[in-house]
Amino acid sequence: MARYTGPKTKIARKFGEPIFGEDKSFEKRNYPPGQHGNNRRRGKKSEYAVQLMEKQKAKFTYGILERQFRNLFEKASRSKGVTGEVLLQLCESRLDNVVYRLGIAKSRSGARQLVSHRHITVNGEIVNIPSYQLRTGDVVGVREKSKSLQVISDSLDGSSNVYEWLTWNRDTMQGTYVNTPQRLQIPEAIKEQLIVELYSK
Repeated sequence: MARYTGPKTKIARKFGEPIFGEDKSFEKRNYPPGQHGNNRRRGKKSEYAVQLMEKQKAKFTYGILERQFRNLFEKASRSKGVTGEVLLQLCESRLDNVVYRLGIAKSRSGARQLVSHRHITVNGEIVNIPSYQLRTGDVVGVREKSKSLQVISDSLDGSSNVYEWLTWNRDTMQGTYVNTPQRLQIPEAIKEQLIVELYSK
């Protein structure tokens, strides 16, 4: 299987930050994985290595594979605006990401599973494509039959995230994608300019 299913803490330690959300194991061992993790590794990283790490971090954060990520980059480079910022906006407007941001799932991988298993609707219609791109005004909801799912109610109970570009109605279990988030509103610590430089070589 192409998608990464290994230990997430190992990846978080590789990048030096908890990219998959809260992680107690990462807090205990926030140094690089491997036999020599605690010791200083090789000297200064090359410019290419720094750019590649940033791209890999973005891909792992959003759970996107290389071909899909490159397609998003090409779409971003064709559009008006700053390419790096548009790239992150395209990642943020994916259905699985919005389901995660609304608090319906505790992680992006959990959100992807809910979408694939047909628990999520967009404008009243079931959509089972995690990479589905939402547009301004789209209403994302939990399917009527799925509203009693324990995993969804547990996630909503533990969610306290509020994002300016999303609204959520707990009674109807529906959220609205109000507008495309600006770079300052996206909390991910990704240096998108490095990704643009890498792909522009």
